[in-house]
Amino acid sequence: MADPANTSRPPRDSERNSLGGRFKRYAQVGTSMSGVAARMAGERYLGLKGDKSRQAGELKAALGGLKGPLMKVAQILSTIPDAVPEEYAAELGQLQANAPHMGWPFVKRRMSAELGPDWERRFESFEREAAAAASLGQVHRAVAVDGRRLALKLQYPDMASVVEADLKQLKLIFSLQRRYDPSIDSSDLHGEIADRLREELDYDREARNMRLYRYMLREEGGVHLPEPVPELSTRRLLAMTWLDGTPLLDQKGAPQEQRNALAHSMFRAWYVPFYNYGVIHGDPHLGNYQVRADGTSINLLDFGAIRVFRPTFVHGVLELYHALNDDDRDRAVHAYESWGFTNLTHEVVDVLNLWAGFLYAPLLEDRPRLINETHGGTYGREVARQVHQRLREVGGVRIPREFVLMDRAALGLGSVFLHLSANINWHQMFWELVKDFDVEVLAQRQAEALAQAGLTTDADHHTVRRD
Repeated sequence: MADPANTSRPPRDSERNSLGGRFKRYAQVGTSMSGVAARMAGERYLGLKGDKSRQAGELKAALGGLKGPLMKVAQILSTIPDAVPEEYAAELGQLQANAPHMGWPFVKRRMSAELGPDWERRFESFEREAAAAASLGQVHRAVAVDGRRLALKLQYPDMASVVEADLKQLKLIFSLQRRYDPSIDSSDLHGEIADRLREELDYDREARNMRLYRYMLREEGGVHLPEPVPELSTRRLLAMTWLDGTPLLDQKGAPQEQRNALAHSMFRAWYVPFYNYGVIHGDPHLGNYQVRADGTSINLLDFGAIRVFRPTFVHGVLELYHALNDDDRDRAVHAYESWGFTNLTHEVVDVLNLWAGFLYAPLLEDRPRLINETHGGTYGREVARQVHQRLREVGGVRIPREFVLMDRAALGLGSVFLHLSANINWHQMFWELVKDFDVEVLAQRQAEALAQAGLTTDADHHTVRRD
């Protein structure tokens, strides 16, 4: 989607994955992380009595003072059952993906680097103060010369180096977890998170993702998306049309019918792409959707964390639904294998079914209900505790990489539905999407949609690539 005149310009030295940039990042994170690591190692190997709650607070302090991808990784880990100890998950879940706004001198330099020294002449107006800031960049309001209201997402400098340094720190976190508790093998999670974070650095790819979602949701009246503006975009600057909306949680006191309609719109926004095209929006962060003036439709934002799955994986998700509905163990085993789970004993399948039964429960009951009728507290945390205990007893499991964004989307959306106290027939919404499912039709749809957006996948569907 970027202007050829801009994409042909080689990256500036400060933008490359530089050794100096990585060293600087290591210095930011390493001291605090090494202290936590040493205390965990002492508890594990020297028999020292540790306070995991205190260590969790230290880890939160080490990560929470940083902008950038490590904070986003922390949020992802907090949603995967026991990818890190419970005390750590509780602290990491409180981190907010907001960074201090960068000042006007920074913005001028960045805009000049992306659009040239006369960049201000390309806008009718440009607001100096950022409207929002997140982990990889910040957003400014602007008005194009043709009068269109725009949102300009401008990437922070040296983010490639930051990402690579943070990914090395993530390896340390996973290594510590495996030593602390081997019942959850997170070996494959690092590769998945690394691929997604590196993709998020490419705003041209994000623009194509936006085009992909506009195509897949073109018939959904309850979901609205921005439109990319290619002539004002580069790989580190994404221009798109501005959408007006209010925070979703402002609707917690709205009438039940309105809250149900919002939940319906959000369900369609996430799962029409998945069940019809094998694509998931993997970042159900509260800042990534807004409520429009009508009170029932939503704006869907931020298309950096998009995952394209093998059609057979989507079929496996449906197979697991049928296996749970029919209490068919053999079918469940086949479904888990299509997800990427291996070495499945009867005991491990029983434990996995505990977690799957929790996630699928609203879809299995053909009646209006709350998303979570039997478990309080953080959505899924009580069940995750039970699953973790059972996995320790049966010898553990290796989490496949495809699990990461699927689980995050399910838990993230479930938490939003819980906040809204939506009371609807989830089974009917789900069945309307999947009743005519055909894996070959999905594969054809997926290929057509990716071609429309100028995207392809690698052989294993691990990475989305620009054509």
